[in-house]
Amino acid sequence: MSDRPAVAVLGAGSWGTALAAVLARNGAPTTLWGRDAQALAAMRASRRNARYLPEMELPASLHYEADLATAVRGAQVLLIVTPSHAFAELIANIAADVRQGAGVAWATKGFDPGSGRFLHEIVAERLHGVPAAIVTGPSFAREVAQGLPTAVTVHSASDAFAHTVAQLLHATNFRAYTGSDVIGAELGGAMKNVLAVATGVADGMQLGLNARAGMITRGLNEMLRLGAAIGARPETLMGLAGLGDLVLTCTGDLSRNRRLGLALGHGTSLKDAVAQIGQVVESIETVDTVMRLANEHDIELPISRGVQRVLHEEITPAEGLRMLLAREQKPEYPSAQLT
Repeated sequence: MSDRPAVAVLGAGSWGTALAAVLARNGAPTTLWGRDAQALAAMRASRRNARYLPEMELPASLHYEADLATAVRGAQVLLIVTPSHAFAELIANIAADVRQGAGVAWATKGFDPGSGRFLHEIVAERLHGVPAAIVTGPSFAREVAQGLPTAVTVHSASDAFAHTVAQLLHATNFRAYTGSDVIGAELGGAMKNVLAVATGVADGMQLGLNARAGMITRGLNEMLRLGAAIGARPETLMGLAGLGDLVLTCTGDLSRNRRLGLALGHGTSLKDAVAQIGQVVESIETVDTVMRLANEHDIELPISRGVQRVLHEEITPAEGLRMLLAREQKPEYPSAQLT
C-alpha cells in the first residue's frame, strides 16, 4: 500500500492524462476523472487515451472515475487540468466534496474568462482555507508522454503544500521545482500564449530567425513590465513559469497558440485557423484580460495590443507588423524601469 497521498486528476485531455500517468508511475494512488464516461471506459479497457495521446500506454495502476464527487471525495490532493473557461464551474461543482485537510492544485493556464480574474482568486473564493498551488512551466504533454526530460515549477502560498505536490510529480525525467509567487507563475503561464501568437505570425510570414528572437525578447519585456505592476517577482518571470514557458510556446509547433499565429501569418482566417486546430486556443480569451490589466496600470504593451487587434479582426497580421516596425526609436530599458 502506497504511503503517498491519493490524487485525483480532474480533466482527461492530453495534459491531464500525461500528468496522471506521471503520478501513477511515481507510486501515488491516482484517479483520473473526465467529463466523457465512454472515453474513460475506453481508456480503462485499452490503457490509452486514443483521442489525445494514442501513442502513450497508461500505467496499469491508474484508476478511472466518471463520477466527479466520488473522485474528489477519495483524494487528498486534487490536480485540476481543464481549460480555463471550465475552471470556475469545476471549482463550484467540487466545493462541497473536498475532504477535510485536502489541497487543490491546478495545471490550467489562463484567466477566468467570465470575470477576468486569476484562477487563484477563484479557488480562494470557493475553497476557503484549502491549500492551493499552481503547476506550470515549459511542458508539452506529448513529450511528457514520451518520457522526455521536462521541468515544471509548483508555486503556492504554503511551502508545505508546494513541496507535497512537487514530491508527487518529481521523477528522473520530470523535475519539479517549488516557489511561492502564485501571481507571477499564473501571469507567465497565461501571457506566454498571447506572445506565442505574435511569434507564430512572424514565422508564418517567413520573417526569419532574427525577427523571432526579437519578438520573444520584447515579449518577455512586456511580461516583466506587467508583472512588476501587479506584484509578480521578476525572478519568477525569468524562470520556468515565464521565460521557459515563453520560449517553448513561441518556438514549439506542438503549441496551439503558436499554430494559430502560423496560420494567421499564412493568410488563413481566424475562424478557419481555430477549426483546423480543433482544440481550445487559450490566447483568444487571455489577450483581453492581459490588455485590461495593462490599461488599469497604464502600461504600454505593443505586441500584446497588436495580437488583441488581430484576434478581434480589427487589423490584419501584416498591418500589425507594420505598426510595430513603425514605432519610434527608444532605449531598450528606460531608466524608469530600472529603479
